[in-house]
Parts: sequence; C-alpha cells; structure tokens
Amino acid sequence: MSLRFSVLASGSTGNAFYIESGNEKILVDAGLSGKKIENLLGQVDIDPHDLSRILVTHEHSDHIKGLGIMARRYKLPIYANEKTWTAMENQIGKIPIDQKFHFDMETTRTFGEIDVESFAVSHDAADPMFYTFHHEGKKVALVTDLGYVSERIKKTVEDADAYIFESNHDVSMLRMGRYPWNVKRRILGDSGHVSNEDCALALTDILTDRTKRVYLAHLSLDNNMKDLARMSVTNILKERGFEVGSRIELHDTDPQEATPIYEV
Repeated sequence: MSLRFSVLASGSTGNAFYIESGNEKILVDAGLSGKKIENLLGQVDIDPHDLSRILVTHEHSDHIKGLGIMARRYKLPIYANEKTWTAMENQIGKIPIDQKFHFDMETTRTFGEIDVESFAVSHDAADPMFYTFHHEGKKVALVTDLGYVSERIKKTVEDADAYIFESNHDVSMLRMGRYPWNVKRRILGDSGHVSNEDCALALTDILTDRTKRVYLAHLSLDNNMKDLARMSVTNILKERGFEVGSRIELHDTDPQEATPIYEV
C-alpha cells in the first residue's frame, strides 16, 4: 500500500486536504461548507461515509467552517491540540464527547496504516500546527499558514516525496494592493503567510532526490496568480540547480476544485 492524497481546496476562502492508505482515510481541515466538501470528495471518488477521522491545523474559519457539520453528519472523530479545541469549540457547534480527541504538538500518532507527525508553525492562531504523513518509507508534508519557515520546520519536513507548500502572495502585488496597511503588515509578518519567493527559498533547503511533486498552496485571490506563483518558484529553483519540470513537478491548487488523487 502507498500514500494517496488530494488537495481538495486551498486558499483564503477554504481549505481541505485528503490523504489515505489502505482503509485509513483522513480529512485534514474542513474549511468549506459540508455540502462543498462532499462535492470536492466526490470529484476524486471518495465517499465521505468512508472517512476515518478529521485532523485540524488551527481554528481560523477557512479551516473549520464545515468541521462540525462533517463530524456530526458522518460521526467522525476530530483531533486537535488543546488550545485549538478551546479556540474553536464555540465556532463548530456541539460535538459528542466520544468524537473529541487531543493531538498534541510535536508528537506522532498512528492511524491505521499512516504515521502522522505534528509540528508547530508561526501563525496568528491559538496554537497552529501542521502535519507530515508517513507510510512504509513514503512521506508527504503539508505546510501552509505560516509567517516564515524556521530551521526546525525545515528539518521536520525535509526529504519528502511530495509537498503541499504555501505560496500565498507576491510581495509587490500585496504592497500595492487594496488591503489596509494593518492587514498587509499581518500577512508580511512572522505570524502571517509565506510569499512566493520565500516558498521557493525554503524549498531549496528541503527538496531531495526523492521529491517528485510540489503543490503550491493557499494562494491569495487578491495578491497572487497561479501563473505568477509557478513562475516565481520555478525561476528560483532553477537558479539553484533544481530540475523543475523533469525531475520535480510543480502543481497548482485551487479553492474550488480538487487536485486529482496522486500516489506516492
């Protein structure tokens, strides 16, 4: 068996990620309506009744909008760290106690065929964390919603077969755009979001010969474009000697359309 995944939705309007191995089928975040998440799962032929559990990264609405609905409708256990649970409980409605579980920061838990490692990120949420997924030597890293990529994070996520990595904004577009300065400052700060350039520079430190795919994620609708993000990241990687397009493939993500299932 292998790891198979799809970026169901990615962006400021809603985020959801699906990964499976064997009978273990995990949804990470549910930041869209329950109906929309069901539709996105249907795009990749996944029946939501077959889901095993939901992991939560942090309590921002674009990550938990449909969390309560999905958990109640399909009787799914929810896993989040203690501070995230406290921050989101009033937003997701009543969850039965037997569906509420803690997943502590900087720990590894095994769910069926998948070992899931949590790690802290710098973002303006209560206690945000993301995940790497491991199965029989294969590794997939989910890395978005962070102001900067620390050396500790690089060490945790390096040498993965595939990355879902934040490429949120083009700095020039953001600086010249319509957002008020306090919002721009938040996005550009250490607890905000990673730019196209910083995404590429971080990737140059963590990509290895085993890496085959990078999905550019959480693109801003106002301050980025898919073509621009891909071009910016490609140019920097090529300058550093990476064979983009042949050995390493860059892929888009979308806020409304799931990526095809990919197997590592």
